[in-house]
Amino acid sequence: MEHRRRLLKLGLAGVCALAPRPLMAAAAPARPRPAAAAGDRTLAYLNLHTGEKVTATYWADGAYLDDGLGEMDRVLRDFRTGEVTDMDRRLYDLLHALRRRLDTDAPFHVISGYRSPRTNAALAQAGGGVAKRSLHMRGMAIDIRVPGRSLKALHRAARSLRGGGVGLYPRSNFVHVDVGRVRYW
Repeated sequence: MEHRRRLLKLGLAGVCALAPRPLMAAAAPARPRPAAAAGDRTLAYLNLHTGEKVTATYWADGAYLDDGLGEMDRVLRDFRTGEVTDMDRRLYDLLHALRRRLDTDAPFHVISGYRSPRTNAALAQAGGGVAKRSLHMRGMAIDIRVPGRSLKALHRAARSLRGGGVGLYPRSNFVHVDVGRVRYW
């Protein structure tokens, strides 16, 4: 057993000795990071019920940013009850991809983000075409439109991402996007 350990240590030392050395990072002075660098993920929303607007960077330097996530969660709250939830990060990533696919910086116009169970039950009882186990209650769905883009173009772009459910509601003037299983209507 001791013989194996020595061989492993020697082998590891040999691999480390052959590995390339990193370049010296101190040669160039550090530059300030721009507000929205290429790897950053930023989203913009206008909540049509509250009139609130937000543009927030929610991902930078390889990590989610609590401040940006919190700003977006607040704007996407259940506007009827004021309840806020942590929206599913996959939804934000899907919306970021959708924004890029549409090649737009326009804010998403939000019809419905998070919906509390109480609100969802009331809407379902009123016959509003609301699913009893809606993904809105789990922070996994959003109903949107995008200025300058037709609903059909938005629906087509969202479907092309294959990131979850996508529904077209032309009479209500929105597209539903969620991060549940892939399905279309």
